[in-house]
Amino acid sequence: MFRPSLLLAETGRKLGLMRILITGAAGFLGSHLCDRFLAEGHEVIGMDNFITGSSDNIAHLLGRAGFHFIKHDVTNYIFVKGPLDGVLHFASPASPVDYLELPIQTLKVGSLGAHKTLGIAKEKRARYLLASTSEVYGDPQVHPQPESY
Repeated sequence: MFRPSLLLAETGRKLGLMRILITGAAGFLGSHLCDRFLAEGHEVIGMDNFITGSSDNIAHLLGRAGFHFIKHDVTNYIFVKGPLDGVLHFASPASPVDYLELPIQTLKVGSLGAHKTLGIAKEKRARYLLASTSEVYGDPQVHPQPESY
């Protein structure tokens, strides 16, 4: 199980508190990660271009202390002022319907988006987490898929 509180901050800020970039912040998973990290006292920079994410998912965070939002397509160069302790790349259309309707964007966010987010993580000397989907394994024979599948 992923536990954000187990990541270590390696900057001079308050011990244990991090500054984290979350791409796909307006998506289902991204928005919940924003909630979780903020609840633990971390600073969150959310990034999304709203191609499939919804501003409704982060509306409650806008104006909240510790949360900053940047509307941006992660397939382009990413600039974030100041240090980062972590980059969580969750940006991607996330359903078969989206893959069929947005095939080029899906491929670009998976390749160029990973390249650009790795670039900022390297520049900032931040830890990196790349999210994926079970769709990479094709049409499953078992629903739901256990971890051993």
